[in-house]
Amino acid sequence: MQTALLDHYVTFLRAERNLAPKTVDAYAMDVRAYLQDLAKRSIEVEKVTREDVLEHLAKLGQNGLSPRSRARHLAALRGFHRFLEDEKLCAADPTSDLDTPRHTRKLPVFLSLEEVESLLAAPDVKTITGVRDRAMIEVLYATGLRVSELIKLGVNDVNLNDGFVLTMGKGRKERVVPLGRRAIEAVKGWLEERPTMLHGRESRALFVTPRGSGFSRMGFWKLLRRHARGAGILKEISPHKLRHSFATHLVERGANLRAVQAMLGHADLATTQIYTHVDSKRLRAVYDDKHPRSRVRKKPVER
Repeated sequence: MQTALLDHYVTFLRAERNLAPKTVDAYAMDVRAYLQDLAKRSIEVEKVTREDVLEHLAKLGQNGLSPRSRARHLAALRGFHRFLEDEKLCAADPTSDLDTPRHTRKLPVFLSLEEVESLLAAPDVKTITGVRDRAMIEVLYATGLRVSELIKLGVNDVNLNDGFVLTMGKGRKERVVPLGRRAIEAVKGWLEERPTMLHGRESRALFVTPRGSGFSRMGFWKLLRRHARGAGILKEISPHKLRHSFATHLVERGANLRAVQAMLGHADLATTQIYTHVDSKRLRAVYDDKHPRSRVRKKPVER
């Protein structure tokens, strides 16, 4: 019975919630462990109480699971019990009034503006690969995309006339993110060189390797690390640190937090599960005004 309920829930997550495969797998793993614990205690899932859930979470803590991981685990259980209640498979949700385990969030590590400028200047734009690398790093910093979103960008996902990129984020949520002036120029330069690297081959991917294929996450990470070393940046760098840098530099310059969160694909800075929609014109205005590599601001007229 419990296996059938889990299968039913997983189908719901895939078909109705349209969650990414990795997210579905993570939820299924947490709920499976929960159901196994209930079975050991001879507790029917339809009769679970608040105390039963608390005891399960306490066991996870005793086994060394961190507050952050327990919070994620509880989120999976909440979704499962909410599903059972909606499907009339149980009378009430025993997780409805449970507090999420508290955890201390680590401050994001980011690059200074000077480090970003050095990194962007590192690729040798006299070479085709240098033009491509500069464009990739410019787009990553200009948009705050996840590395998985960057390497999946297609040629048709970038609107250079209006200055936007279209990306598919977590939970297969589509969003539009503004693209700054310098990133637009870098991508235009790359598109002029791209046919030479493809040697007549066709590819949907915006950024390609000499083999004509798109990048892997590890391939781009190695590229980024190489240029960081060339720029003299000593701290460990990753694509996600550029994402943190994008958000930090915008917020430091007074950007509206909701606009930044929408560009990142977050509902807020603490979660990636709920999305906030902000008018695209407002995003464009905020981006142009706050991003350090966006359009050049006009100098005040001297009198």
